[in-house]
Amino acid sequence: MGKITVVGLGPGDMAQLPMGVYQLLKGTQPIFLRTKLHPVVETLEQEGLEFESFDAVYEANAQFEGVYEKIVQQLIEAAKTQDILYAVPGHPMVAEKSVQLLLEKEPAIEVEIKGGKSFLDDLFQAVRIDPVEGFQLLDALDLNQDELELGQHIIVMQVFNEYIASEVKLTLMEKYPDDHLVALVHAAGSQAEKVEWVPLFEMDRMEGVHNLTSLYVPPLAQDEQTKSFQTLQYYMDAITGEGGDVWIKEQTHESLLPYLQEETAEFIEAVEKEDNENMVEELGDILMQVLYHTSFGERSGYFSLEEVLETVNKKLRRRHPHVFDGVKAETVEEVDVLWQKIKAEEKRDLQ
Repeated sequence: MGKITVVGLGPGDMAQLPMGVYQLLKGTQPIFLRTKLHPVVETLEQEGLEFESFDAVYEANAQFEGVYEKIVQQLIEAAKTQDILYAVPGHPMVAEKSVQLLLEKEPAIEVEIKGGKSFLDDLFQAVRIDPVEGFQLLDALDLNQDELELGQHIIVMQVFNEYIASEVKLTLMEKYPDDHLVALVHAAGSQAEKVEWVPLFEMDRMEGVHNLTSLYVPPLAQDEQTKSFQTLQYYMDAITGEGGDVWIKEQTHESLLPYLQEETAEFIEAVEKEDNENMVEELGDILMQVLYHTSFGERSGYFSLEEVLETVNKKLRRRHPHVFDGVKAETVEEVDVLWQKIKAEEKRDLQ
């Protein structure tokens, strides 16, 4: 069995290709490219280098996950009789799923990472930010609004066409103001580098294919993060902490109960009237009461918000094996039988 050496082609043109990687590419090992759609490939071909790319695998598979699995299988097959070189865009350890899958095959196949240069340093420089302030690197093809940290710098990679840009825009607009300024960064660090600052709602007005484009989303100020649970926690800590609200500091679980009952009754009334606007407001008021109670629990040393979250998360996970574990429960009756069984097991465990 041979060895697979993985190298990164850098984020853009030849000026960004590390010398050590260039020397390895000029060696004698067979070279496999994840894709030929990279600025340095044409130059390297002009120098006489020969490659085998996996672009045909992309064209034959609709799902990226299947692409990466097939690439890994073919690499391992090729390495059975000789050492090979596998070249990927950027740095092998930055957002390279095929490399992660290869590493999972060890020790069945020896994989050595020889480095490269990622696009991140050049992107930070292009938009003039310091990553020490905190940032998230996210994939446009797997963007989840619940994972967004609105107070951090966010970089969304693989925004390579108008359709993907539109999907990213719609996801971000669930959390950010429509007119929040964002930057489309094309070919960061190369001679073709271009930074376009646009309002979020206009970011998908792009034509053609942009393989070297990422989106930079600046952080929101605390008071602008109005759709964030962290902001709610921040406000509640300020209100219930030292120098906070005098009234809430005097409250106990018992004294707060009438307010919880009142807010619950008002929510019930809103439901009965099918008043959606009031439902939103009253649910917020109920949530505020919940946080008042957890705040008192923390101040008195009885329990914390984290314990409440841990308890409900474990309960949700434990009581829904038909959602998370493949247990069959397709009707309300089957779910009820399953729930009764789980509750009985919980009671036995408490005894």
